[in-house]
Amino acid sequence: MSSVYTAADENLGRDVALKLFAPQAADADELKRQEAEIRLLATLNHPSLVTLFDAGVDTRIPDQPRPFLTMELVEGQDLRSRIRHSRVPLDELSVIGAGIADALAYVHGLGIIHRDIKPANILLVQVRPGEPVRPKLTDFGIARIEDGTRLTATGTMVGTAAYLSPEQAMGSPLSPASDIYSLGLVLLECIKGTVEYPGSAVESAVARLHRAPEIPDDLPTEWQHLLASMTALEPLERPSAADLEVALRHALVSPDSAPGELAEEHTRILPALPSRPPSILPSGSSEPQSTAETQAHPSPAPETLPGPSARVGAAKRRRRFRIGAGLAAAALLGGAAALTVAANAPATPDVVPYPSVSGTLGDHLKELQRSVEP
Repeated sequence: MSSVYTAADENLGRDVALKLFAPQAADADELKRQEAEIRLLATLNHPSLVTLFDAGVDTRIPDQPRPFLTMELVEGQDLRSRIRHSRVPLDELSVIGAGIADALAYVHGLGIIHRDIKPANILLVQVRPGEPVRPKLTDFGIARIEDGTRLTATGTMVGTAAYLSPEQAMGSPLSPASDIYSLGLVLLECIKGTVEYPGSAVESAVARLHRAPEIPDDLPTEWQHLLASMTALEPLERPSAADLEVALRHALVSPDSAPGELAEEHTRILPALPSRPPSILPSGSSEPQSTAETQAHPSPAPETLPGPSARVGAAKRRRRFRIGAGLAAAALLGGAAALTVAANAPATPDVVPYPSVSGTLGDHLKELQRSVEP
């Protein structure tokens, strides 16, 4: 149908993806599909969908006009390359599946059915190092409006055979549940590393009508139930895209990433510890014991010799006692002397005589003296 190139947008100075359709032929259905993709992409705006910047027709060759789409350039690999490298762990697959389910819920709400969900149409974007990759759904070339005009001839089917839904394989009317079935096969392929229904287009399309997908028994029960419901033969038994997004984002994680069971902790009663005031003595000095400590730890027997630190502490306490006693005795003697001097001192006159001072200062002193006289 088309080729996709990396191109430079010279006006805005950015790299873009340029999807250039094959030269136009006389096939009217092909032209309708191209026009339908342009109209659809122009109306879509979702973080898990490739953004359309511009659309037009290359008419440099008048007899072979070529429609083109200018789209967001997504750096990274697609899910098909990721599966070829290794199987996808369940926790990573939950993020990828939830992103695509969210995008499908958006387009299904607009009445659009993608009809070609497959690993090659799911691009993986690494936004920041260390974070899980984010998926983007692309290629709406064969999408159709639900209950809209059929773009293919009667008796034909459009899509990738390995991921067709049973109703697509039988040519029955389609619904959003068709995309859910295809996404279920994609998730199953990510887990198993192999395509569930290989073979030619006819063999692959008919195989799903005869047997259900084989879901590994070692998967967690939640994953088994989810994949079985997504790939149910009856479309009405499949979950909606919105319900699928919630289940993948909140409920389904791998056993390795799920937190383990928490051990039950019982309330315990601990014995009370003796009160010990914080030390305010300098580092290396002896700290006096509190009364509670003295009772809890009685002093050693008389025959036990104290250690060096105990002797130093006792000497300091005796020295402080002698200094305190001396200060108290001096204070008593000083008080007694003061009383003796006061008793023997002559009576102080009521008016204190001042020396004779002349001038302005002397006049002020005289006024001060008169003001204080009784």
